[in-house]
Amino acid sequence: MVTHRSEWPSGEVEVTGGRLAYHRTGGALPPIVLSHGLTDNGLCWTRLAEALESDFDVIMLDARGHGASSPPGEDGLSPDTPGRDIAEAITALGLSGVIAMGHSLGARATAACAAEFPDLIRAVILEDPPLVPPIDAETAAKRLARFNDQVKPLRDMTEAELLALGRRQSPTWDAQEFPAWVASKQQVARNALPILPTPWQDDIRRIRVPTLLIYGDAEKGSLVGAAEAREAREINKALRAVRIEGAAHNVRRENFPAYLLAVRSFLNEI
Repeated sequence: MVTHRSEWPSGEVEVTGGRLAYHRTGGALPPIVLSHGLTDNGLCWTRLAEALESDFDVIMLDARGHGASSPPGEDGLSPDTPGRDIAEAITALGLSGVIAMGHSLGARATAACAAEFPDLIRAVILEDPPLVPPIDAETAAKRLARFNDQVKPLRDMTEAELLALGRRQSPTWDAQEFPAWVASKQQVARNALPILPTPWQDDIRRIRVPTLLIYGDAEKGSLVGAAEAREAREINKALRAVRIEGAAHNVRRENFPAYLLAVRSFLNEI
């Protein structure tokens, strides 16, 4: 099952306590670093990368415990630092003036990176991040146990079984979305669920570069709704928010034309 353009180079970079794998469109172009959501991998950005590669050097990272990257620590419950991972990958690749973009938990990691390492980032795009409060250790342990119970059967499925599951769960997705989605479900590690140790408001407030928050319809399953988008705009005047009609949590997969238009419009203005 082909998951990406064969000419895209791939590699890995060292980060604290492990390594991150990546694919990259390449070229002497402005860099965009993409961070995927939970149980996905970097190549789940393939459709967007193909749309942007003529204008940008698109770097698709595999987060810890995902794709070909190192697994997380065995304790699984220690507050992790996915924002630092992104920053260390950017530095290791020798990038500057980065546009950092993420989906779901990858968006939370992207926001943390931009807040903590402002000199590396010149703009931020967040696709439906989970803007939820931190949880205590007991709740985190229960959530991690549920996550491990959910991903084990996925890892045990065949490609054909996963493809059938994906098409059944997401019948409106473009066929191009499924190869990487299938591969990612077989790669995700136990304990790959990151902990979110700080309030999301802290990171959003500290971002000092142009920021685009993209979200869908809450009634369809978008994690961000009108109230969260309004609060984000209130605490960071450099942030704008765009709702994509008809989309749920996987905004780009559920209304790609409107999503791409919002992204391109933002990129053209920064």
